[in-house]
Amino acid sequence: MSERPDLLKRRTLKLALASAVTTSLGCVTRYSDSQDENLTSSSFNKPFKADWDERFDGPFLGENVWANPMEDWEIKRGQAYCSSKKGCRNVHLLTHSIIQPEQGFITQVVVETDDTPFFKGGAGFNLGLRSEIDEYRSNCFAQGGIKAGIRQNSLFIGSKAVPIAAQRSILLKLVGEKQGNAVKLTLSAYELRTKALIASIEKLESKELVKGNIAIAANTDFEDKPNSEKPEHHAGSRFSFSNWTLEGAGIGYDKRRIFGPIMWAMYTVNCISDGDQAKGDVNRHELNLTAVMAPIGTQDNSQLILAFYQNGKWIESATETIDELSCSASFHIPNWDGSLHTRYKLIYRNIKKSGKNEYDYEGAIKAEPVDRPLRLASLTCQNDYAFPYQPVVDNVLRYDADLLFFSGDQLYEHHGGYGIVRKPEKRAMLNYLRKYYQFGWAFRETMRHTPVVCLPDDHDVLQGNLWGEGGKPMDNLDEDVTASILGGYAEPATVVNAIHRSCVSHLPAPIDDTLGDYGIGTYYTTLNYAGVSFAILADRQWKSAPDVMDIVVGETGQDEEPTYFNPAFDSENLHLLGEKQEAFLTAWAENIPTNMLAAVLSQTVFAGIATHQPRPDRYLKYDFDSSGWPASARNRAVSIMRKAKALHICGDTHLGTLSQYGVQKPRDSNWAFCSPAIAAGWPRWWLPEDAGLPCVERPKHNMPNTGNYRDAFGNDIYVYAVANPDVGESPNRYVKAHEKGSGFGTIEFDVSKQTYTVDAYRFNVDISADSESPRFPGYPVTIYAKENAGENLLN
Repeated sequence: MSERPDLLKRRTLKLALASAVTTSLGCVTRYSDSQDENLTSSSFNKPFKADWDERFDGPFLGENVWANPMEDWEIKRGQAYCSSKKGCRNVHLLTHSIIQPEQGFITQVVVETDDTPFFKGGAGFNLGLRSEIDEYRSNCFAQGGIKAGIRQNSLFIGSKAVPIAAQRSILLKLVGEKQGNAVKLTLSAYELRTKALIASIEKLESKELVKGNIAIAANTDFEDKPNSEKPEHHAGSRFSFSNWTLEGAGIGYDKRRIFGPIMWAMYTVNCISDGDQAKGDVNRHELNLTAVMAPIGTQDNSQLILAFYQNGKWIESATETIDELSCSASFHIPNWDGSLHTRYKLIYRNIKKSGKNEYDYEGAIKAEPVDRPLRLASLTCQNDYAFPYQPVVDNVLRYDADLLFFSGDQLYEHHGGYGIVRKPEKRAMLNYLRKYYQFGWAFRETMRHTPVVCLPDDHDVLQGNLWGEGGKPMDNLDEDVTASILGGYAEPATVVNAIHRSCVSHLPAPIDDTLGDYGIGTYYTTLNYAGVSFAILADRQWKSAPDVMDIVVGETGQDEEPTYFNPAFDSENLHLLGEKQEAFLTAWAENIPTNMLAAVLSQTVFAGIATHQPRPDRYLKYDFDSSGWPASARNRAVSIMRKAKALHICGDTHLGTLSQYGVQKPRDSNWAFCSPAIAAGWPRWWLPEDAGLPCVERPKHNMPNTGNYRDAFGNDIYVYAVANPDVGESPNRYVKAHEKGSGFGTIEFDVSKQTYTVDAYRFNVDISADSESPRFPGYPVTIYAKENAGENLLN
């Protein structure tokens, strides 16, 4: 039987004896991402030299640089080659930056073009690149800075230029040195073969404008126009860069800033009962771990090793092949001791022209929590205007969760700029991966030692909205270029499967491992951990599309009264979870042991808890993106969850809410916690009174916009807490995210008391500081399991 090509096939790995995996490395250079090493935070006089001439051809330029956009750059013939003629392509140096330019620095690079000999479009250096928070990762996406290089017939620094003869290849050397209270920049151009000086130019700059990231840049003369095919937006040249160096007392160095080739890792530990627990049988566990890798070239090593620290030494225990399309490697360890805290190490032994290099990434598999509540951090939706989301990252680390849940939208189509690439598939995946890498770049320290559930949602598959229709291709994408209105998937099945693999291949095996009618695999499954049974769903993959009912998203129904529930928008034949997922959920709900708590993890809330978007004065009656629609399918899903007495944990809406579903009557079903967005993008408000929706049975806390309502689709919802945002106005990304109602949530599962304690925290706070008010109004809230079946205690 042949192995399935998609992400869902599991292979049991045989644990190898240490003696069987000893490798003779010869001359090895070792690069560690370990948090246990003594790494100097910054130092001076640490020169940089790009090693592209030592690497084989491939799309990854190295662990000490970040390429914008990654899909347009590759190592080719020992050079960093930019294949695009579009504007504003660059490669930022990560480990080095200009921090004291008055102390002096020198950088040089060889630039060549295989197009016109006139360097049309311009190429050279870009320095002084800083965001408003001046953080090296955020600086990689900063615009502006000081441009210095060569363009058609001129050598330039900023707006100052001198004539130069036409060239196809040239050595550029930029020197910064103190002059008074400023920095004098001197750019010189040399003939490549003889090193003879061709031309030179000087310019005085404020030292503050020189500080920041430094990059090499291609087509510096014009801005990028994402997704444009107009000839004038492809008017530059193709450039190659080699022999890039940087040194000087003004340069700061931080080894910890390397990123790759092991980008990060995610894992889960699943408890599998062996026999009858009532008879004292011991539980067994399985470990599933996925490493997200940088893209590899055809001559790179495709093998990744997983090692564990045992009896005072590292034991190399398993080897896996890196999947070429998703750039991930997944390990399945079937007999895992969940009671132990175990260190792991991922080892990648790559081959360079000069020898072998070893890279590693360390973390820990936490012991399963016992005799205390399980702590879960719930996170969703990270728009990159607030990248790298450090206040949330810091607070998640302070919270010290036992399990992390990222419910979707780990990226958006505009992440990092440069638009969407949908074909061919390898280039499309590189386009996706460099956006997905931003997620790991921000949150990898939270995931390094903690189990993770990470679900893909609509933006993760590069769509504005997703009504999956079971995997149906979106054949008419030209009519909906943002994939926001019509049903189906914009990406081909191979790309969707690879995207899913990069997110969920570390989950327990899917319940159904067959491909769908259109070739897309499934990932719905269960995870049992620390006395909690989690059902993990894909709540958009089978969802019906509004256009099958001639609904125009954003327009249909706007002329209706807010209290009118249109029966034409519902049908028993419409789907939310789909028949197979409903059957799975039913079987799960009927087989949860009475001594466990239950929770459903999915992308979004099963109710239309938003009245206004994207402004607080714009009422939108029907949000068909909400999983309150279709109502009949929603009611089927909630009725099944009710049997499990499960808390529903989700995200997506950019509006944090705590609510209780009703099916036959108000408050007869599950509670749902919709997490605040990590960085809210498209804003939503729940302002029912402004919309004219009647309210009954307001909670005892008497906060506005809370109580029993019916949403636009006629679903009963009891809104207990809502985190309505302000309008985001601040030029500072973290203040703006705070204004927009961003943050994250937590849930503590107390199995002994059969309770869930839910909390929601604001973005720009320190959750450990007593002097602050870090919570959104209405929290914390404790809910008993029986309340998820309508036996209500909370009022």
